[in-house]
Amino acid sequence: MSRLYGPEHRALQDQFDSRPMADRIEAIAMKTEITDMEKEFLEGRDMFFLSSVDDRGRPTVSYKGGTPGFVRVLDAQTIAFPSYDGNGMYLSMGNIAGNPEVGLLFIDFEKPFRLRLQGRAALSRDPKALAMFKEAELAVVVSVSELWMNCPRYVHRYQKVQTSRYAPADNVETPFCEWKRIDGIQDVLRPHETAVVEKVGQITIEDWMGKVLTGDEKA
Repeated sequence: MSRLYGPEHRALQDQFDSRPMADRIEAIAMKTEITDMEKEFLEGRDMFFLSSVDDRGRPTVSYKGGTPGFVRVLDAQTIAFPSYDGNGMYLSMGNIAGNPEVGLLFIDFEKPFRLRLQGRAALSRDPKALAMFKEAELAVVVSVSELWMNCPRYVHRYQKVQTSRYAPADNVETPFCEWKRIDGIQDVLRPHETAVVEKVGQITIEDWMGKVLTGDEKA
């Protein structure tokens, strides 16, 4: 019995005469435990894409970024990553709270190389879990069910220009989020954010969008 394919997948595989290939790929590439090779790859990433499902069955895909090591392999079947301060929507985290099933896509755009991972996630505010990650609001612990390497076909090669200045890093002060200085949202900021804006000053939405559209690193 397949761990990856359901009736709809099988119907398409049969339509395009690819069932034997699909079965072979599952047999060869699909794993249920993280080996040293995957551990090195996962812990070397500075970004990944996270998919989760909301209360109406709609998928959400989010970009998660940090510095290398912000994804931790805890053991052969468990990984963890931080949830940092964001826009206050908590879409992915709220989805996980209601439905633990997640999918993660990790890509090295320079080689290229990619790895897909599926599992069940849990949110933690345990001090020991949070201590793994600087400035984490939550720690997300994922019990891995399947993972497999994808071929690099169609993955464009890109080179990294620089690390986001907002990615929490050891021995570096993380700057205050620029868009939280926008004048039109000051009434919905939290007290500690308001205190910072009072020191650094407000900006307009036009100021911020100008930085975003021109690629200003301080946006």
